[in-house]
Amino acid sequence: MNGSSIIATIRTSTMRTPAAIMKHVESFHFRCFLLTKPFSSFPSSLPIDPEPPDHDLPLLLHSILSKPNWQKHPSLPKLLPSISPSHVHSLFSLNPYLLPQTALDFSYWISQKPTFKHSVYSYSALLNILVAYKFFGPADKIRLAMIKSSASIHESRFVFELLMEMNKNEQLHSCFKLSLRSYNFLLMSLSKFLMIDEMKSVYSEMLNNRVSPNIFTWNTMVNGYCKIGNVVEAQRYVTKIVQAGLNPDTFTYTSLILGHCRNKDVDSAFRIFRMMPSKGCRRNEVSYTNLIHGLCEAERVDEAIKLFEAMGEDFCYPTVRTYTVIIFGLCETGRKSEGIKLFKEMSQKGCEPNAHTYTVIIDSLCKDNKVDEAREMVGRMLGKGLVPSVVTYNALIDGYCKHGAMEAALEVLGTMESNNCFPNERTYNELIAGFCKKNVHKAMAFLDKMLELKLVPNVVTYNSLIHGQCKMGQLDNAFRLLEMMKENGLVPDQWTYSVLIDSLCKVDRIEEARNLFDSLKEKSLKANEVIYTALIDGYCKVGKIGDANYLLDRMINQGCLPNSCTYNAIIDGLCNMKNMKEALSTVKKMAGMGVKPTVDTYTIFIKWMLKEGDFDHAHGNLDQLISSGCQPDVLTYTAFIRAYCGSGRLKEAEDMMIRMKEEGVFPDSLTYTLLLDAYGCLGLMHSAFDVLKCMFDAGCEPSHHTYSILFKYLLKDRGTKDDSSAVNLVSNGMLFDHADVWKSMEFDTALELFEKMRQHGCVPNANTYGKLIIGLCKVGRFVVVQKLFDHMRDQGISPGEDGYNSLLNCFCELGMYDDAMIVVDLMIKSSQLPYLDSYRQLICGLYDQGDKEKVDTLFANLLRCGYSSDEVAWKILIDGLLKKGLADRCSELLSIMEKMGCQLHPNTYSLLIEGIDGA
Repeated sequence: MNGSSIIATIRTSTMRTPAAIMKHVESFHFRCFLLTKPFSSFPSSLPIDPEPPDHDLPLLLHSILSKPNWQKHPSLPKLLPSISPSHVHSLFSLNPYLLPQTALDFSYWISQKPTFKHSVYSYSALLNILVAYKFFGPADKIRLAMIKSSASIHESRFVFELLMEMNKNEQLHSCFKLSLRSYNFLLMSLSKFLMIDEMKSVYSEMLNNRVSPNIFTWNTMVNGYCKIGNVVEAQRYVTKIVQAGLNPDTFTYTSLILGHCRNKDVDSAFRIFRMMPSKGCRRNEVSYTNLIHGLCEAERVDEAIKLFEAMGEDFCYPTVRTYTVIIFGLCETGRKSEGIKLFKEMSQKGCEPNAHTYTVIIDSLCKDNKVDEAREMVGRMLGKGLVPSVVTYNALIDGYCKHGAMEAALEVLGTMESNNCFPNERTYNELIAGFCKKNVHKAMAFLDKMLELKLVPNVVTYNSLIHGQCKMGQLDNAFRLLEMMKENGLVPDQWTYSVLIDSLCKVDRIEEARNLFDSLKEKSLKANEVIYTALIDGYCKVGKIGDANYLLDRMINQGCLPNSCTYNAIIDGLCNMKNMKEALSTVKKMAGMGVKPTVDTYTIFIKWMLKEGDFDHAHGNLDQLISSGCQPDVLTYTAFIRAYCGSGRLKEAEDMMIRMKEEGVFPDSLTYTLLLDAYGCLGLMHSAFDVLKCMFDAGCEPSHHTYSILFKYLLKDRGTKDDSSAVNLVSNGMLFDHADVWKSMEFDTALELFEKMRQHGCVPNANTYGKLIIGLCKVGRFVVVQKLFDHMRDQGISPGEDGYNSLLNCFCELGMYDDAMIVVDLMIKSSQLPYLDSYRQLICGLYDQGDKEKVDTLFANLLRCGYSSDEVAWKILIDGLLKKGLADRCSELLSIMEKMGCQLHPNTYSLLIEGIDGA
């Protein structure tokens, strides 16, 4: 009979069951079955379309097991690779009256296969069969195996609930109650996952069932409470050990050491440690490691090292965990070189680092900006046969994300997934935070990916996205995310509101920021120093110092202490209003509150003094800054360089640049541009291009303002030769309108710039073309942009995302929608995402022209690019079509989204339906 015939026979036949057995176990089976999980929720290792189908496999197995000598059945070898614990669970659960010896034999047979490992669920179904047939001896062994196989808090809770239910069954209580050994192993499993309340229930049931605890029981209770730092409760069980006439042993004292350390009471832990020998207890490696860990967490690393070195006195040798703990302690306290040295010494002393040790080093390297070295360390780890965990990969991804190396971060994500290590919430939170710095669309797409993978976004996820949208100037989207966050049951925190309030202030929406600030009280959320500072800074920026001071007083009265940023905002506002007396008075108030002036405080005064031409006092403040222990930063030095360049004192500006570099402070684009402008103003174009070369060599990208300044002086030279009006561009020295330069620029001027750049060793790159395109697009110089774009492509250079988006925006502004679609196509082919604002402009423009078919095609292609469905709906449907009154068109595109399986958040969908209905 073939497989399908067997299955059909099973489905149509009635299972014969001994009546006596049936009557005895019916109610028990029902209760146990309720405690098991649905079969579909269990992981399966089956292929996507196996033979036989996944749901038929348990039926086929039952058919095979019903035959004599089933082990020799010809189908088994073929089926074996497909059999998972969930199939075994289904087999036993669907056939609870399978002969117990057959079930036992099959369970043992399958467990011997290297690819199979029983789960708590497969064991539980087997246990039901054995108990039903009163096979209590084997059932006891399976019960223990089930307890030991718990691999997560969910599995441990499942086992706990199942065994407690079985123990309450009156028919089983006398013949199959939990033994002391079973109770002890169950307590150990619960302790492993810090399930303290469940441990208390098990211990109480032991006493109620008159099962006498032993020292193993009490030690497990002591250890469980110590893991959560509850030493007081742990001591109750130590007392029980003594009352039973027993002596606390090494395990007892080692647990107490752990408890005191978790309670951040390292001195008490030390007292227990020193007392152990006098109590006749040998200190072991775990005793040492627990105390070393506690010392490291208390940042008493030198004491930890001393203890580490003394382990041999007790004939103890550091384990891999001991090394890992102390390496972590060294790295966390800034002693990374010592940590890495100890890491290298481990192997020489016969203790090989494990995956966790490597992860500590990898994380430390990433935090120390040595991400490439960290990646090499992952390679070494794999070479030693160690499997990186999700924590290892997350450390590497976070390192790349913090440095904006998003392509490298995505490569790590790909490696992670190919090695069957599944990303978790933290992985995506790190990627989202990284992409929010440059491309919020990609960050939003990862939110959709999280939801697709059933990972739950948290407050950190939404805060990053809200911050990213605010940085892009998309405040409407930020507030939509806030509503999504609330509807998902998450409570926005102080960071959420501080970002929104700060962003509103930055676009002069002060009253809205104040209203949001005032609403915090009704949300039972107390404003912190970041929120207060954001609003105070907003008031200062618009010259409302009185409102800022009122908020400062309110802040102090409510017990929220201002920090240096709070005072700096007020000092900067006062300096901008030229109220130096009040600014200096604020510094005194700042000191009176125990807040020290920072480099920003000094720099605010230095900038004001330099603006007034008071170089002597500015230098005096610089000296005072340094003597106070602060390090001048790029803004401090740039303030001096700006002032020197503006007054024609180029030698002093050069000296300040040299001093800056000697102090290890790296100039930014503005610093270089100021110096470059000063050289150009004096006609020293060779020196100006030398500055450009320094920028290239330092990896500092010139801005479109840098290039506009170079064009300004190229146009001046040309104007001098041909008596052109272009010479007027520089008549006011360093004060000029950048827009005028871009309006005057021709394509041959760009070619001249490129030639001079090459002569000075600065080969024009994608950034160069991109910045020129941005500058020209801002003033609508489309003809020059077109030539520049063609020239760039002839050179084999693809513009960056900013350049492409500027070009796209330019085409849309000029109504050149066919050309805009070509740019969109080029961007997608080079894996770049056009900004949704440009897409919105393009789609609305095509609708105005009546090109509905083009819109449908463009929109469908857009949805395939991986944008967040919600963001597409916000920007294109709500902010685009609905605002233009095109409700019918909006409805059509919404239908396309639905047909393509795009999932919208209920809040977004409601906004759309309300907008369509109300139009």
